[in-house]
Amino acid sequence: MMDWTDRHCRYFLRQLSSQALLYTEMVTTGALLHGDTQRFLRYHDCEHPLALQLGGSNPADLAACARLAQRHGYDEVNLNVGCPSDRVQNNMIGACLMGHPQLVADCVRTMRDAVDIPVTVKHRIGINGRDSYAELCEFVGTVREAGCTSFTVHARIAILEGLSPKENREIPPLRYEIAAQLKQDFPDLEIILNGGIKTLEECQQHLQTFDGVMLGREAYHNPYLLAQVDQLLFGLDRPVITRAETLTRMRPYIEQHLAEGGAMHHITRHVLGLAQGFPGARRFRQLLSVDVHKTTDPLALLDQSIELLAGH
Repeated sequence: MMDWTDRHCRYFLRQLSSQALLYTEMVTTGALLHGDTQRFLRYHDCEHPLALQLGGSNPADLAACARLAQRHGYDEVNLNVGCPSDRVQNNMIGACLMGHPQLVADCVRTMRDAVDIPVTVKHRIGINGRDSYAELCEFVGTVREAGCTSFTVHARIAILEGLSPKENREIPPLRYEIAAQLKQDFPDLEIILNGGIKTLEECQQHLQTFDGVMLGREAYHNPYLLAQVDQLLFGLDRPVITRAETLTRMRPYIEQHLAEGGAMHHITRHVLGLAQGFPGARRFRQLLSVDVHKTTDPLALLDQSIELLAGH
């Protein structure tokens, strides 16, 4: 989700659900410690509950980043041990760390010693060459001994050579039964399921087995899916927000961003998925992906986009 779930995207998603835990895009320790720290850590107060997802393998650097997260008010720090891209592998980040459970445990222990907020781990069910259930249990058990009690499990292995990140989300088969066995064998742990989940009905079904579900790309490409999360999954008794209401709520935020010198497409690129499957949806996406770069009156174009959503 790098370059997707930035602060503008999260602000938008928060309009759809007040309860879901939101995650930042994965930020490497190097970028956070030596780059534009404020850009990576900035967020709006409404985004809570909010987790900072980190990529790294140096315990001291991860601890320093965890302290930054706590100081900036994040609710959780999540260590990514699931990203399969070559770029992160070369820096010992992401899924390749599943081959080094003791190093992950050392990272988690050092991070937990540094902060009071929860430290969690997101991982695959294995990597090529290390994809047996016994090795998965060794990984989870070793990291649990370091004090981690919450694991988000992407129920696919990662093939670290020969597949692109996109192919790694599609070619290795989903094996929910492996994640379910993990929950059965580690009943004391919070096990959150990730991978291939596309509907709230599927979420409800998986919640009979797991402690939580994580939605990634489906929530980005089809964000209106989240409009009923508070009602169906958290039991809140409130009207379901409409698409038009969602974008209307974004208007003051967009206006402020423009006043600060920002461009509207920084924000509206994240809302294109609001329009799907109804007359005017294609025009909506054109307005906010093409016309937005030509207009001299972005707020008028936004209002036109809101009108196209009315009634859908």
